[in-house]
Amino acid sequence: MPIDCGFTKEDKWFRYKACAIIIENGCVLFAGNSTADYFYPVGGAVHAGETAENAVIREVYEETGIKYEIDRLAVIHENFFKGDTPPLKDLDCHEISFYFLMKPRGTQELHSDSYTYGGVKENMH
Repeated sequence: MPIDCGFTKEDKWFRYKACAIIIENGCVLFAGNSTADYFYPVGGAVHAGETAENAVIREVYEETGIKYEIDRLAVIHENFFKGDTPPLKDLDCHEISFYFLMKPRGTQELHSDSYTYGGVKENMH
C-alpha cells in the first residue's frame, strides 16, 4: 500500500501534493463534492518514492479516467488553512502543491469515480 508524503502531529497536518491544470475547449476542470462549498483542482498526495510528475498523472487518471500528459510545471503553491471537515476537522493544515499544466486532449468527456481524502464522492465540473 502506497504511503502519502504527509503526516499528522498533534493538531497539525502536512501534505505534499501534485495538482493538474486542465484546460479543454476554453474550460478549466475542477472537482467538487457535497461537503465543500468550493471547487478545487484535480490532484492529490504524492506517494513516498514517487515524483510529483508521476503523482499528477496518476491522480488525474484516478479522478477522471483519462490519461493526460504534462505540458509543464506552472506554479508551486504553499497553502495554510484550518481543516473544516473530517478527517481534517479543526487541524492546522499546511500543503505544498506543485501545479502542472496538462496537454489538452480535445475532449471534455471524462468518467469520474473519485473520492475525497475523507471518503466523500467527488464530481467534476
